[in-house]
Order: sequence, then C-alpha cells, then structure tokens
Amino acid sequence: MGRALLRLLISKESELRRKYDVRWRLTGIATRRIGWIAEPEGLNPIAALSSHFPQLANPPRNVREWLERSKADVLFEASSLDTHSGQPAIDHLVAALEAGAHAISANKGPLVHDYQRLAGLAKARGKQFLFESTVMDGAPIFSLFPLGLPATELRGFAGVLNSTTNVVLTEMEKGRSLDEAVKRAQAAGIAETDPTHDLDGWDATVKVTAIVNVLMGVPLRIEQVQRTGIRELSEEKIRSVRAAGMRYKLICRAERRGDGVECRVGPELLLMSDPMAGLEGTSSAIRFDLDVMSISLVEHNPGIEATGYGLLADFLRAAKC
Repeated sequence: MGRALLRLLISKESELRRKYDVRWRLTGIATRRIGWIAEPEGLNPIAALSSHFPQLANPPRNVREWLERSKADVLFEASSLDTHSGQPAIDHLVAALEAGAHAISANKGPLVHDYQRLAGLAKARGKQFLFESTVMDGAPIFSLFPLGLPATELRGFAGVLNSTTNVVLTEMEKGRSLDEAVKRAQAAGIAETDPTHDLDGWDATVKVTAIVNVLMGVPLRIEQVQRTGIRELSEEKIRSVRAAGMRYKLICRAERRGDGVECRVGPELLLMSDPMAGLEGTSSAIRFDLDVMSISLVEHNPGIEATGYGLLADFLRAAKC
C-alpha cells in the first residue's frame, strides 16, 4: 500500500504542483522489516521503491522519536489491522496529531475503537484525521459527507464490502469447493494467508462499525453487529440457486432504530435484478439511504492502486485545508 501511494506521488508530482500547488518530500519510512528511518532533508523516493534505504548510525527508537526527527507534516498510517484493539495504529495516529502532523490512515481499527478521541484531538490541534482508504479503497465513502450531501440524514446503508467473499462465492458457483475457491483467491493476492476474518464476516463487520461510528454518529461496538460468515453455505446450495437465477452475497446492513442503529452482516440470497447480485471479482458497492433519496457507489475490480489513491486524495485534502 505504501509503495502504491509512493508510485502515485511520483507519477503525479507535476500535476500536484501545477493544479494544486502542492509539493512533497519523503522524510521518513517505517516498517517491521527495516525499522525507523528518518531524514528531514528528504529520502530518494525512487530508491525507496527499490528498497534501498540509508543506514542510520542512531536510528529512532519509536514513533515519537521518528516523527520528531523526520519533521513530518503528514503521517500515512497503514499498519496491519488488529480487530480487537486497533493498535498500534491508534498510538501512531495520536503521536502524529500531538506532534502537529496531519494523520491519514488506511486502518479501520482506529475508527472502530477510538474514533471520537482521534477526531477530537485532530480538531483541538487544528489538524486533519482522514481515512478514506479504510472502506472501498479509493471510493469517496467518507468524503462524500457532509460537503457532497449537505443537510441530509443518513438513515441506513447496505452493501457488499468484502472482496474476498465475493471472489470465493463466485468460484464456488463455478463448481469449486470452499477450500479450492479460497486457494484461488489467495493465489490472486486477494485473500490473506489466514482468510478467517473474511470468511467469518469479521472484515465486513469492522467496516460496518466504522461507517456507523463516523457517518451515522452512533457509537457502535463490533460485538453489537449481528455477524454470520459464508462457511454455513453448502456448495450445492450456492450452485443450485445460481442455476435458478439467484446469487448469494455477503451483505452488510445498518438501519436507524430510535437513537441506535441495528446492524448485521451475513449471506443473503439476491435476485439477479438486484444490482449487488451482479458484482463480480473484487468489485464492491454500497447504497446509502438518506432522508431525501438513496444513492449508490460501485467500485469495479479495484487493485492496490485504488487504495493508494484513497491515501493520495486524503493527502490533498489535508494539504489544502
């Protein structure tokens, strides 16, 4: 994901200067493998793409030292998701905001476990906390509100938000077993080595929780979402309904109920006339039900570049604020 963002920054550098008057310099990189690298005068981005990094005699020991030495104006946080705590992403984002940097995240955990605190801290510091890449890659899910749809009330939403299950169900329709379908998704780089979070609905549940917390303004915990994965669907059932002109999809739903929101994730049988039934490959979609209308967004077979674009779009929003 970091490489995808860097490739976009390099390829669009002249456009960013010409159209947006935005200039950038790469002053720090941090990963589990290479550790903390900080260079306030700027690292060579082409070399960074080739994994050529300078050897520091006294490298930073933690995120706060790294931010101080890199003198970063913006932090991009893309660590692995911890469903149960949102760490270490939350600590990284807090450190960035407290250091006076905008915080941009591709990690859903902070939205689920600490959104209100992070949003409040960003506001208090006069900085941006942005996270467009957390749901549907680069599609404008969060940035659509409130500027794009002012004076509307979001009453609910429904969508297909997990690409792995979408691919697996499609492969099973073709006659493959669950294990064979998962292996094909893994070979294509879509499914993780351990696909549990996808197959059992955890990834989709986290996304539902994030959207409700941010866009519906209702504090929601993961355990409050009714969750069912796709393992309960037999291969015979999946193929028989497909032959009858219907399809199973893992559907995410949320609907306001008084002061709260009722949420569920689970496989649903859809008629082929339903737009979500026609989603193929890694495509995803969401329908927002507003008080004045309903509006849908579809993302067709996104790759890692789409996620990188979500980070780039947030960068421009932060740079121009």
